[in-house]
Amino acid sequence: MSDDIQNERDTPTELSLGEALGLALKLHREKAYEGAEALYRRIIEAAPELADAHHFLGVLCHERGRSAEGIASIRRAIELVPDFPGFHNNLGNIHMQSGQLAEATACYGRAIQLAPDDANLHNNHGALLKAEKRFEEAAASFQRAMQLDPDNVRAYNNMGLLHEALGQTAEAIHYFCQSISRIPGNPEAHKLLGLTYYSLGRHEEAAEVFRQWVELAPDHPVARHMYAACSGQGVPERAADDYVEYTFDRFASSFEEQLNHKLSYQAPQLCAAALARQAGTRRGLDLLDAGCGTGLCGPLVAPWCARLAGVDLSGGMLELAASKGVYTELAKAELTGFLLGQGAVWDVIMSADTLCYFGDLRRVVAAAAGALKADGLLVFTVERAEEGDAPDGFRINPHGRYSHTRGHVEEVIRAAGLAVLEAGGDSLRTEGGKSVNGLVVVARKP
Repeated sequence: MSDDIQNERDTPTELSLGEALGLALKLHREKAYEGAEALYRRIIEAAPELADAHHFLGVLCHERGRSAEGIASIRRAIELVPDFPGFHNNLGNIHMQSGQLAEATACYGRAIQLAPDDANLHNNHGALLKAEKRFEEAAASFQRAMQLDPDNVRAYNNMGLLHEALGQTAEAIHYFCQSISRIPGNPEAHKLLGLTYYSLGRHEEAAEVFRQWVELAPDHPVARHMYAACSGQGVPERAADDYVEYTFDRFASSFEEQLNHKLSYQAPQLCAAALARQAGTRRGLDLLDAGCGTGLCGPLVAPWCARLAGVDLSGGMLELAASKGVYTELAKAELTGFLLGQGAVWDVIMSADTLCYFGDLRRVVAAAAGALKADGLLVFTVERAEEGDAPDGFRINPHGRYSHTRGHVEEVIRAAGLAVLEAGGDSLRTEGGKSVNGLVVVARKP
């Protein structure tokens, strides 16, 4: 790219302004975030009045966990082009995902003023109204979206979720089925319908929904995993890499808002508290955050660490973890394989709410034991299963995660040559209004 990207092409190596923005968008869509951000910034430097560049840079900053910076960038785009509804809509999306509902309301309202016949804008506004528990107004917004675009499956899915929140399960099922009938391979509708049947205890019907989804999309990782979870057929030893990547890459930007504000997520705090009890006054530790996600554990444990590394399968999650500014290094890798390649280099391996994607814990715990220094600590949480419900010591649940008995956890720890220090019960989060019971486990390497 030339130093002045606005110049006409003089040599084959130079790009026009439009070509440069197109390349930046391509990098952005491919999640090559660093390259995309650098190119957006060069475009803005060369053409500071180009509103689209400020807008897309704002979206990218939000996706990288820098929402305040993203908001400022999109506001600059709006200053340059005040009447483009898409700018107001995406600004509203960021405010909503950040829990700033009043600001989101103003943005969506302005977008709808500018484009009153845009079904997606009415759908987004309905989702905001639902979050504010203004259910009748939310339903009206979803209905308007469906009137404007009868094939808008997101509006049908959201209407189904609204009825589900109101306890109107039959109506929820109706709208999820309507969504599937319009786009038979639509992944979100199949997932929502299957999980609705699961929540009612209608596990065979849930399994049938997922079976039909696998039939329509045999390579879809969520379809395969959820069918195995609900049917018990072909249950994997652990969640497949493509399932984890697909799920968490798409969940990354709203992950913390969902867990912290809607699910009362406690696993990172419980792990950090367990470390504090066992590490005492020790400092300067080499700690691996195994399955670090967006880095919720990082700031909690950083005061103990000289080296704080994170590993995760989701590139989207790792982008947000990097934005925390506490990790000395981050790696994209499958956890067991990563641990097997480490050697005994860690004082602490911590894993908050990651081993719920593994069945038998024997191999991953053995790998962790091999990666610990002498006197090192393994700290983790799992969802708890009762002995009578999991005769093998673990089971996959219809929601797609595994749970483990205390007996299995203690057995695999001892088999790996570690000593159990703690294996106490606690609530990891809430789900469907109910507490999710787990175990907070600490083991030491002699």
